[in-house]
Amino acid sequence: MNKKVRNALTSITILTGSLMAQAENPLFNQFNTEHGTAPFSQLNDTLWMPAIDRGIELAKQEIGAITKQRSRPDFENTIVALERTGEDLNRVLNVFYPLLSANSTDAMMETAMEASAKLSDYSTSIILNEPLWLRVKEVYDNRGLFNLNAEDSMLLQKTYDSFALSGATLQGEDREKYRKLSAELSERTTAFGQNVLKELNTYEIYLTADDLAGLPESSVTAAAEAAKAKGRDGEYLFTLDAPVYMSFMKYSARPDLRERMYRLYTARNTKGEYSNIENIKRIAELRLEIARLLGSNNYAQHSLKRTMAQTPEAVYDLLDRLRDAYRPALKAEMAELEAFASELEGKPVKINPWDYSYYSNKLKTAKYSFDEEALRPYFELDNVINGVFGLATRLYGLNFKQNDKIEVYHPDVKAFDVSDADGNFIGVLYTDFFPRASKRPGAWMTGFKDQYITDEGVNSRPQVSIVMNFTKPTADKPSLLTPYEVETFLHEFGHALHGLLANTKYSSLSGTAVYRDFVELPSQFNENYLTEKEFLDGFARHYQTGEAIPAELVDRLVASAQYGAAYACFRQLSFGYLDMGWHTITEPVSDPVEFEKKATATVSIFDNVEGSMTSPQFSHIFSGGYAAGYYSYKWAEVLDADAFALFKQNGIFDKATADSFRKNVLSRGGTENPAELYRRFRGQEPTIDALLIRDGIVKESSPAKVAPLNKD
Repeated sequence: MNKKVRNALTSITILTGSLMAQAENPLFNQFNTEHGTAPFSQLNDTLWMPAIDRGIELAKQEIGAITKQRSRPDFENTIVALERTGEDLNRVLNVFYPLLSANSTDAMMETAMEASAKLSDYSTSIILNEPLWLRVKEVYDNRGLFNLNAEDSMLLQKTYDSFALSGATLQGEDREKYRKLSAELSERTTAFGQNVLKELNTYEIYLTADDLAGLPESSVTAAAEAAKAKGRDGEYLFTLDAPVYMSFMKYSARPDLRERMYRLYTARNTKGEYSNIENIKRIAELRLEIARLLGSNNYAQHSLKRTMAQTPEAVYDLLDRLRDAYRPALKAEMAELEAFASELEGKPVKINPWDYSYYSNKLKTAKYSFDEEALRPYFELDNVINGVFGLATRLYGLNFKQNDKIEVYHPDVKAFDVSDADGNFIGVLYTDFFPRASKRPGAWMTGFKDQYITDEGVNSRPQVSIVMNFTKPTADKPSLLTPYEVETFLHEFGHALHGLLANTKYSSLSGTAVYRDFVELPSQFNENYLTEKEFLDGFARHYQTGEAIPAELVDRLVASAQYGAAYACFRQLSFGYLDMGWHTITEPVSDPVEFEKKATATVSIFDNVEGSMTSPQFSHIFSGGYAAGYYSYKWAEVLDADAFALFKQNGIFDKATADSFRKNVLSRGGTENPAELYRRFRGQEPTIDALLIRDGIVKESSPAKVAPLNKD
């Protein structure tokens, strides 16, 4: 066979293989499905990496087309063109990463490790693309020449900042150093998250009938079924999954077992195969090096430039003010709890961290005749779904209809068509409620597709998912939720509404693509409804009798809402201080244990427990995008209390207030400065007054004596 024929046949083989791969890999094309949703049944572990590689190459070609233009840079041919690049890559990643968190496999984790380096390199190659940066800079420098509306201006600012704050101004060796640091950071954060999930799945604690004192029937039944599924009849299997662990710590009458569970839970990822100790040290060091390279003293200073807070000083100011405001209440709470426990046990009791939930629940029951387990029968999951969805109906006119034509990625998952009051399609909502080995712990909202408006003017609607780890149904009982789990549902649904109601031109500014300290406002705002009788009366029914939740139980729930507010605040503050500690370092951390103690010293509630740490499992800041941003939960809590105060004033279902909240907050995404959006809704600057009143720290009649949220 001569060389020409051989080369021709080789070319034909390559072309045929390419066409076959394209035909066989559904990720290569737009999904030809209901609403363009992902065809999960057609996806397998071998498809991801080829699709990611292809998406990166296509995106690079699109970037090349922008930089090779001879036309002078303008908003459309540079900024909008850059916004529209990477459609094929985004389509793949918007399916891969939600599945990696909710229904992962070992192969997907390996793909994630391989992809992280490539994606980091791709992202860095864009930032360090000199011709592209110069085009962006020219448009930015001449922005007054273009007729830009508020959303256009924000896109330009965000694009410029993404370059300027990410290394575009670096020269020579600094550029290559930035590339290497970014690649290693991506690998380390991915490894951190995988270690958390892998180690969590190794814990199986088998107990006997003698070990179950105090545990509610729902926990015992679930543990018995879990053990039976493992072939160990007559035993009871407990894991460290959030609902299992939290229930055990709240109800187990065995202090020795509570201590055992606590030590296991808080020592995760501190040693052995899945230790994250070296990861947290290196991640913090890498972030510090990157920040310094980009002209900041520490990572928090660098990261906070694109937030409402803007500076570490503003964050610490909020944390310190809340700490000082809540400290007297915390001392009173803990003194009362210790006295109660001592009386209950007939001897002096010192409250250890593994004792708090147990005695706190008993004191709460004694004070308010309130027991979360007594409320479970009234919070059957299907009824709660109707209630939470119904909240969106009453406030925003939304309707939810399950659509069985939409494929789901696991039998537990359901898909809903969401429409407005006029029947217009709003988006797709996936719900995924129960724990499994393939799902990471916690609760979150994510998206398989963002909302945006095409160049042809078509409003492409979003596909949103809410994922939780609720108590699973058993053979003879449906899933019955605690008030805390209902609150979690309301929280994640608030995020979902932020995504579903988005109405912006650019996907990078759509939905939850807002400043980190603003993103929790819609979610935490929703939580306020848990203690509103008018809301609960609409859906809380006994799962067996259909009886409406008794007014007496609602009154107790409402009365107990302020219980433990200071403890809850200090717990969140400890996470905020720890996060800021890691990201305001100016030198590498040599001893993470001592570092963590020092960072949280002013808000520590209990004596230190040897072997226990938070940092090695702190996924939010080491792998979840909240680095130097965990304070945002408290920042947004100030906003949500302030916002709900207006609803309380006008009526919690007041249509005009809800319309304003939708128009100025939920639909606008990141198209304008969030401070301006909030002022437009609220009519004034937010202060911490409403939060202090809601938590019972100050009386409602007290005159306001606190400064606005951001004094600047």
